[in-house]
Amino acid sequence: MSKISVSVILPTFNERENVVPLVLEINRKIKVEREIIVVDDNSPDGTANEVKSLINKRKVKNLRIIVRKKNHGLTASIWDGILKSKGEIIVWMDCDFSHPPVLIPKLLGQINNGYDIAVASRFIKGGGFKKNIQGKSESNLQIILSRVMNYSIQILLGGGFKDYTSGFIAVRRNVFNNIKLHGDYGEYFIDLITRTILLQYKIIEVPFVNLPRKYGKSKTGSTLFTLIKRGIKYINLTFKLFALKVAYHYGFTNNIRS
Repeated sequence: MSKISVSVILPTFNERENVVPLVLEINRKIKVEREIIVVDDNSPDGTANEVKSLINKRKVKNLRIIVRKKNHGLTASIWDGILKSKGEIIVWMDCDFSHPPVLIPKLLGQINNGYDIAVASRFIKGGGFKKNIQGKSESNLQIILSRVMNYSIQILLGGGFKDYTSGFIAVRRNVFNNIKLHGDYGEYFIDLITRTILLQYKIIEVPFVNLPRKYGKSKTGSTLFTLIKRGIKYINLTFKLFALKVAYHYGFTNNIRS
């Protein structure tokens, strides 16, 4: 049996219409030996059944499904997938086609070039947000608040890195010997990037254009109240990480690993 080079983790909740086309597209784009792990939070819409049906058809090699009955949430799902994966490089992404699978080989290419982490970034040259795909568009409010949030985080944590809330990433497995994933929703990504920078892992951002989801409802939230509530949590975490960064810089702590 060939050794698994890449594990692609797909955390899902109510993505029945998206998950099979996404898996098939990922399968076409990755040419090396890989596995695709769908980690489903017991979706009531039948997402897991769609994946199981695809597995039974044997069209996609090394496709697995993990159905989680408790401890639901994005961060817990990704971490569960990491723990049960076999690849030397781990990729995860959103499952609504907002993260284009065509970018995965570019992320993997940067890992093969010597980087420990490659992040798909909306906020460097060549990146951005796409509107009006098949009659859909991202909320202008979501886009504006996302930009404001990332700029605010950059001010506190450093402007060298741009997209602290990307969620589309390739990582060498050995990074997780030192760092675990913590935090709700996008908080885990801010924490992960900050700690890997402090531990001096080699990180690169690769530009990508964030697309509107194909089917279903956004998990981010669309109301001003929901977005602001989530933004406050991000900023609170950022202040804590800023304090950690200062303490580490001045030698008050060596405890960067999580």
